[in-house]
Amino acid sequence: MDYHAYRHALAHHLEGSELPFPTDELYHRLVRTRSLMIENGRDALLLTDPADIFYLTGYHTFEVSVHTALVVTAERIVLQVPSIETGPAVVTARVDEIIGYRWEDLNEVIEPLLALLSPYQYIGLDVCSAGLRNAIIQPLLNRLGKARFHDDGGVLLDSQRLVKSEAELSYLRESARITSIGLRAAEAIIEPGVTDNAVAAEGARAMLAAGSEFMSLQPIVTSGQRISVIHVNHKRTHIEAGDPVFLEFGSAYHRYTAPMMRTAVAGRATAEMHEIAEACRTIYAALKETMHPGNTFDDAAQAAEAALAPYADRVFFSGVFGYSVGAQFPPSWVEGTGYIARGLKHRFEENMVFHLPLCLRLPGVWGVGLSDTVQVTAKGGVAITDNDWQINERG
Repeated sequence: MDYHAYRHALAHHLEGSELPFPTDELYHRLVRTRSLMIENGRDALLLTDPADIFYLTGYHTFEVSVHTALVVTAERIVLQVPSIETGPAVVTARVDEIIGYRWEDLNEVIEPLLALLSPYQYIGLDVCSAGLRNAIIQPLLNRLGKARFHDDGGVLLDSQRLVKSEAELSYLRESARITSIGLRAAEAIIEPGVTDNAVAAEGARAMLAAGSEFMSLQPIVTSGQRISVIHVNHKRTHIEAGDPVFLEFGSAYHRYTAPMMRTAVAGRATAEMHEIAEACRTIYAALKETMHPGNTFDDAAQAAEAALAPYADRVFFSGVFGYSVGAQFPPSWVEGTGYIARGLKHRFEENMVFHLPLCLRLPGVWGVGLSDTVQVTAKGGVAITDNDWQINERG
């Protein structure tokens, strides 16, 4: 049978069987989106970010490298997927219509999108989405006219996704539980002679065994001098006696990720390692204290910068004290809807959730990283993950 027949046959048995949320929750998200469309003068949205599509429909798959689009109008919501993604669309998504195309022929994408979008004059796009392919958007612009398209489609979703529902918070808490299991298992095998790959493998095994889905970002493990290089990962490196070992894990539960950083030592930590860990704790306390509804992201960043100041000339820090997390897909668990950094004036609201990635690196020497995923509450930031903010000495 072809993929059209497959879709109908599968729907007869399994339609909606793996929806990640109750239909009421998806319905209210769609109502809110349509209300924001009206407020912002948009009569259609063309969304291509996998997380945005998931948020509104529940649609999810591990194959996010292919073109997928969601068209939202006042009348209906239509999901366009390649033929190989027909199955996930049927079982995971709540939409009015699924339209397919042969994944080997992108020419089949354009005409259906033109037919869907041509009645509308004010179409919102998410221009920051990696899924917005020039080979697809350019023909739409040429055929329908650039004046119809506006670059604020993603913003309408970002404002909603930043504040988590109770169901989303429960998924983040479960991710946090699984993440912690992975970190404990990985730290337990750290000793001189073990490779960073072995540590990462044990953490991944433990998280998968505890219930994690495919992760949006693979476990990160580095040791010794390599910790001082931001964003390198395990690479068959043997851990030496006395080496600090940096771990950053994030399990996925219904696509939601609550990451956590830990640092262990293959032996005893030096006084300087403990000093840098204390600096991380001081910055963390300043952030949590400032993460009150009504304060700005800039307020929290300035408080964190004041805590970092005594160490600023010695260590490298990325400059982002927190980023929003929620539902995501490879290659990253960063939600991208909000950042705690200098100059950003967005205000905290209850039930926003941020990962606070506090890794301080001494260039060419080592680094110490500690973090929690934190929920904004009326009393400030409250950790969802369970970091004890201590260096785990393995010897």
